[in-house]
Amino acid sequence: MNIFRLVISLVIIVFSSVLSAATIYTWVDKSGVVHYSQQPPKDVDAKKIYTEDMEPAKIGTNTPQRKTAQKPEESELAKSAKMINEKDKQQAKEICDSAKHSLNVLNTHTSLSQQNKQTGETTKMTEEQRQAAIAENNERVKLFCK
Repeated sequence: MNIFRLVISLVIIVFSSVLSAATIYTWVDKSGVVHYSQQPPKDVDAKKIYTEDMEPAKIGTNTPQRKTAQKPEESELAKSAKMINEKDKQQAKEICDSAKHSLNVLNTHTSLSQQNKQTGETTKMTEEQRQAAIAENNERVKLFCK
């Protein structure tokens, strides 16, 4: 019984590929345009192509695009820095001086403490927090010290 099912399955598999094959006609018209059809064209010398002999190909094309340099969106700090630099030069100078001082402290000391503004509790600053503070103050120097 199992051998019978196996033989039937193999016969179905072998003949299914033959049954699914189709004939395609191709020709080139007077304008040089290539045409494909499943029906033979009238009054045209068309070439027969069998689908079982065809190799699959990629469909479509990708047109190369020139990448344009997009300006990154301006951060809130950059927007406020621009406004402060334009309207209040003294405040911009104070922010610049404060950022430079903070950078000096952050770069010369590795064991730092910080005070929580809400609770007033003093905690030791982690290395990740120190690196984040360095990056933030570098950004302030870049924006306010011109």
